Amino acid sequence: MKFDIVKASVAEHPEDTIFYQAYKQLYSGTSQIFRRGNDEQVWKAIYVGMFNDDQGGPYRDSLTRICADLCSRRLPLFILCPNGRTNIRSNRDRWIPNIFPSNRSIPVDIRNQYRSVRQLLGMAIQVTIEDIEAIDISSFAIINKMEENIRKVKDLNECNDDDVKNNCDYLFSSVMTELTFDVVGSTGQTYELIPGGSHIPVTAVNFEDYCMRYRQYRINEFYRQIEFIRQGLYSVVPWAYLTLFTANELEETVCGKGSIDIEMLKHHTEYKDYDESSPHIKQFWSVLSEIFSEEQRKLFLIFIWGRSTLPY
Repeated sequence: MKFDIVKASVAEHPEDTIFYQAYKQLYSGTSQIFRRGNDEQVWKAIYVGMFNDDQGGPYRDSLTRICADLCSRRLPLFILCPNGRTNIRSNRDRWIPNIFPSNRSIPVDIRNQYRSVRQLLGMAIQVTIEDIEAIDISSFAIINKMEENIRKVKDLNECNDDDVKNNCDYLFSSVMTELTFDVVGSTGQTYELIPGGSHIPVTAVNFEDYCMRYRQYRINEFYRQIEFIRQGLYSVVPWAYLTLFTANELEETVCGKGSIDIEMLKHHTEYKDYDESSPHIKQFWSVLSEIFSEEQRKLFLIFIWGRSTLPY
């Protein structure tokens, strides 16, 4: 498979990226192409103008470049999660499917690219409300805090003191004055939770309904995109097999281990004319394990192997 990495390095258009170049060459036969033996490369990577002989390095490098494209703004498929855009709390490096208005169909070419992503990465996504909260802490922190305050207000309203009741009713209504039945999605755009929702105020009576619709919208925000990705995965890996993995196991199987295991590297290193006891070999391992940061180890791994993670 040919890749123009010069064009990809500029990537003025999504079609210039390594991912899109792979997608156009692979999509029509991906179900069969990805069903290879364990020791077979899915493709031979040929970098235009570089006259390389792919013995594994260019192939792994092309995979790294594809993953970099997917987690970037060069393609319209994924966006950085809200935590990442606001630079708060955990999971700031997570990318989520791009958001398309629910009243508009997703372009066919985009659907097929999502299917290719799933076929390429072989990654199952099971979305829960906890997953969504984990990547958009600020939005859910607000609504969770409001629910907590409203519960306290309702508890106070159950007392027999009329003054307390009046104060609580005033507090409740003042909190709600800015809220209507709409939601700010992951892209920062506002969507109505019900027809005409932007003109329907949230009140004490309908607040629980608002919270239910809010969470329902967020968990289904990109369900269509995920469904296209899932279709691509199931065309390569039977669904029943995926149920044998936990989410973390599947992530490691696809992406490799998050940290560089130096002992694993040592175990799989072959020496020629030297051995592990040679002074400069000892010094090499000492630098790699004691001086290099995790990021530097990943750069070293890319240099020698073409990938930033070790296999599962």
